[in-house]
Amino acid sequence: MAGGGRRSTARVGRTELEVVRAGAGAPLLVLHDELGWTGWLDWHERLSRDRELIIPLQPGYGDSPAVDWIASYRDLAGLYAGYLRQEGLDRVDVIGFSAGGYIAAEMAAACPTHFRSLVLVAPLGVRPASGEIFDFLAVTVRGHVDVLVAGGQGVDYERLYGGTMTADQFERLEDARAETARLGWEPFMFNPSLPHLLEGIGDLPTLIVWGELDAICPRGCVEVYRNSIPHARTEILPGVGHCPELQDPDLLLATINPFIARPGPPPQG
Repeated sequence: MAGGGRRSTARVGRTELEVVRAGAGAPLLVLHDELGWTGWLDWHERLSRDRELIIPLQPGYGDSPAVDWIASYRDLAGLYAGYLRQEGLDRVDVIGFSAGGYIAAEMAAACPTHFRSLVLVAPLGVRPASGEIFDFLAVTVRGHVDVLVAGGQGVDYERLYGGTMTADQFERLEDARAETARLGWEPFMFNPSLPHLLEGIGDLPTLIVWGELDAICPRGCVEVYRNSIPHARTEILPGVGHCPELQDPDLLLATINPFIARPGPPPQG
């Protein structure tokens, strides 16, 4: 998982937070999913050509030590919000993937003015109106990774991990899954109050992106987010699963780039 950008340690109050920053331009906060940061991929590089990417590395994942007081995704959202305030970052654009979308939604519900626009990709965090969030903790780590994309393609281990995953890489993924279980076990990967809090976020432009073959996040989650956020619109990506950034990054970037483009506000629908 060779990385790009500048990795540094920030102190938010008494808590340390590892952050990767890269690129130049208007800030773009990127929140990784429940398996942790993949390392620097082509889609990161392309976004960083005219934006400064700010990627917090979730405590308890990889080399980032766990933080005992963080007991929920709402706590984690509070830590990230503290980092934004400390860095003087106001009204940034944010993209959250899966559990990262959950965190971004919690941040927006608590303080919508953190963000200029909100993009949620296959977001967990709400009880689906229909279907169930896939219990990825009930399968092996390889089984979890293998359902991230759709169409029988499997995950490109060569591109993500430099070849067959090593025992150390498996251990890092298991650490991430253990931390995910600690924060999101009961109720599983959703907060019952989040939809109600999102109803009050005002005119924050929001784009919800979902792959039509997603085996982890059911369409019922998308429906709840769409109905809860006043100025949200939905884009359904054909032929992709839970991680369009891994399976079809060209399609994902073509979908989100017009929405987060500057200057001027993102389109609403």
